[in-house]
Amino acid sequence: MSSMLYRIIIFSAALWAISGISACHPAQVQQATAQGPQASAATEEIIRQISSDKWEWMANKEVDKLAALFDDSAKFVHMSGSWKKERELEIIKTGSIWYKKATVHDVAVEITGDLAIVWNRITLDAVVRESEVSTEFTVTEVYQRQGKDWKMMALTFSSVRDTHAIEH
Repeated sequence: MSSMLYRIIIFSAALWAISGISACHPAQVQQATAQGPQASAATEEIIRQISSDKWEWMANKEVDKLAALFDDSAKFVHMSGSWKKERELEIIKTGSIWYKKATVHDVAVEITGDLAIVWNRITLDAVVRESEVSTEFTVTEVYQRQGKDWKMMALTFSSVRDTHAIEH
């Protein structure tokens, strides 16, 4: 990822940041608040788990858990458009997009202060407007630590070839 694109993502996430109350893995976040490499590794593992949980919650249409994870100002970019938290939750709840299964092939995580960026290379099996589809994506997720919790600030689906690789 270019340095400029990385800065744009961080700047955009910072603009979307607001205070909030959530229940997203607070005990684990407390364990990773110390300084040093062990804290970084622990924080990265927490972020990987949150991202993995999110795919399960989307597949199972667990909108209450997703509502707690998504920041109120979160943005979602799909192949068909961009929208905010409430619309994403409604889409999941009604099944107009049903994220049946996300097979994760590769994950890269970068953490800078209270921001975490996750890149997942996935095959998404979904039902979109009553049609079954299977699509290769690289999904970019931006999380922000807010107090003891992590909130998703942005999620972007980028359509890619199955040979696409994420540089670590």
